[in-house]
Amino acid sequence: MTKRTPLYDLHIEHNAKMVDFAGWDMPIQYPTGIMAEHHQCRQKAAIFDVSHMGQVVLTGEDVGAKLETLCPQAYATLKEGKARYGFFTNEQGGIMDDLIVSNAGDHFFVVVNAALRDQDIPHMRDNLDGVSVTEIHDHALIALQGPASEAVLSALLPGAADLKFMETLQAPIDGVPCRISRLGYTGEDGYEISIPEKEAIRLTKLLLEHEDCALAGLGARDSLRLEAGLCLYGNDIDQSTTPIEASLGWAIQKRRKEEGGFPGASVVQKQLAEGAARKLVGIRPKGRAPARAGVEVQASDGTKIGSITSGCFGPTADGPVAMGYVDAAHAAPGTPVNLLVRGKVNLAEITTLPFVAQNYKR
Repeated sequence: MTKRTPLYDLHIEHNAKMVDFAGWDMPIQYPTGIMAEHHQCRQKAAIFDVSHMGQVVLTGEDVGAKLETLCPQAYATLKEGKARYGFFTNEQGGIMDDLIVSNAGDHFFVVVNAALRDQDIPHMRDNLDGVSVTEIHDHALIALQGPASEAVLSALLPGAADLKFMETLQAPIDGVPCRISRLGYTGEDGYEISIPEKEAIRLTKLLLEHEDCALAGLGARDSLRLEAGLCLYGNDIDQSTTPIEASLGWAIQKRRKEEGGFPGASVVQKQLAEGAARKLVGIRPKGRAPARAGVEVQASDGTKIGSITSGCFGPTADGPVAMGYVDAAHAAPGTPVNLLVRGKVNLAEITTLPFVAQNYKR
């Protein structure tokens, strides 16, 4: 039986089309449609229900330093009020999950992917000696995203404008204590807000009263993150892909690259020094037809060089966009490639990511 988020009744009230996503009943779109919801987020502000994600509190001594034994990120030096993107790695250097870690002062706040909470939480409990690992079950999580998100949230929380990208604070919204973090996964400016579940619908409705704010579903969230060049776990990154293959070397700080000390460090350090045999790249199909995950990527002579991991029609890019892995020798932007779509060869070109410029407030 699928689980329901604290905002389920709100989705039904707004006639959302619901689907099973990672065991949760989630809105894929509303009557306005994915295209309109996508443009709403790029041009104004949209609210996404991301309550299916796992919210975890870590307390104890030296939590940041202990996290460094599981992650390649520099969490020991993460300052209070700051958040950092990261990932768990396995002994082969593969990505077990990607996550956001925030230093909340007296604890660390971690958000993990919905489908992997049953892996990640025991992983932390088994390996973070002296750290209490507590999953929060009584809070919703919403993502308010888009260029108008600051104005939308500031109407209820004036201090929201003071937060910069990857900063976090605890503050009341209409009298309700919430965790507000300036980040998201659409490429736009915005916030993720953790709200006590009993107040989740009421506060979300208050935000929706702003003329520039509307609900959006997982369909638009996917096209937005793909245009922004952001990986989706299970599609573009998984246990068999390393951070270097996935072009995520930027998410490993210099000290950690040099000193290692995380699972698979020798593999990651070797690829940093010598390069990886394959690389995640952007791919622009010619014409208007999108190429979906699983499509074979060929060199111009018909030799298989990789495959697409995510693909859709990009509303803002005004054309099909995709990302996937190709042999490093064919990864240079501008390289012409063939896509084998249902037995037919379509022309495409390797390109840099993102397809649409990211718009964070730094």
